[in-house]
Amino acid sequence: QVQLVESGGGLVQAGGSLRLSCAASGRTFSRYAMGWFRQAPGKEREFVAAISWLVSITSYADFVKGRFTISRDNAKNTVTLQMNSLKPEDTAVYYCAARYSSSGSYTYTEAGYDYWGQGTQVTVSS
Repeated sequence: QVQLVESGGGLVQAGGSLRLSCAASGRTFSRYAMGWFRQAPGKEREFVAAISWLVSITSYADFVKGRFTISRDNAKNTVTLQMNSLKPEDTAVYYCAARYSSSGSYTYTEAGYDYWGQGTQVTVSS
């Protein structure tokens, strides 16, 4: 069992930045790819970014490329999402997710992740 706890959400003006963190506990971080998803009111949850386990290969949704950066610290069992140039349409609850595989690779689909955090609210005002 893996527990994920997100932090760092809040209210920010358009153009501002936030840094989300996700702390994992309960089992070794080894071979867990990590992902960030978000869900805006009235919308489906969508993929934002992901990072593989060992060599930290990353992937981003088109709508955050160049603005968001995902990173991980395997020694500290944490994954971070640095969000810059925020837009009102980035307003959503952001979720951290963990996926186990022998290769430590990520996926873009919700169903591919085994554990989820409780979410943290990000609100961007115009």
